[in-house]
Amino acid sequence: MEAKYKRVLLKVSGEAISKNGTGIDPDKLAVVAEEVKQLLAMGVQVGMVVGGGNFWRGRTSENMDRATADQIGMLATCMNGLALADALRAAGIPAEVMAAFEIASICEEFTVKGARELLEAGTVVIFTGGTGHPFFSTDTGAALRAIEIQADVILLAKNVDAVYDSDPAKNPNAKKYTKITHSEVLEKDLKVMDSTAASLCRDNGMKIHVFGLAEPNGIIRACAGEEIGTIVY
Repeated sequence: MEAKYKRVLLKVSGEAISKNGTGIDPDKLAVVAEEVKQLLAMGVQVGMVVGGGNFWRGRTSENMDRATADQIGMLATCMNGLALADALRAAGIPAEVMAAFEIASICEEFTVKGARELLEAGTVVIFTGGTGHPFFSTDTGAALRAIEIQADVILLAKNVDAVYDSDPAKNPNAKKYTKITHSEVLEKDLKVMDSTAASLCRDNGMKIHVFGLAEPNGIIRACAGEEIGTIVY
């Protein structure tokens, strides 16, 4: 396949690399690594963001401070990023983990210049720690990093295969969108990303290609511009 994009930001959930929603599944990591390897072979530069929901999702109780809960979540994304980088290297892919905050003994701290140089050298860069601040999701972190590295598109691999006007698991008549604008996503509150991330993408003209992670070769097909899932523009 011929790539439509030169540089992408691939966002996957923590659950997508987990065993039944928790922990890490080496087999799933290997599948993601193989698809990323194919992207590199197509000449695509790849940045990645992985969520942390397989280790931590929200406060364990209403009494936990929100900022503390979010900081735990940011550390969860670092654990997933390290596991993902290890799987990529095992597949012969150069990979580096960059964190949004300083943990120098474990991985490099994010800089725009450093990230762009690594990408241009053919290294897969995994951005962890969200934005580095509480009260922001990994969706917002992905949108921010995509804009900073000047990605052509965010490839958003989700459990649902596209954007719908309602939850297709609950409504068998849910309408599927093949293309939709950022403004429509926000107006209709479609939950493609959280509103902060969606606004950031809209204001900076960052396109999002939403598709199902279970779609066979979905990452490759989306990067080739195949009309799977939904394009948000």
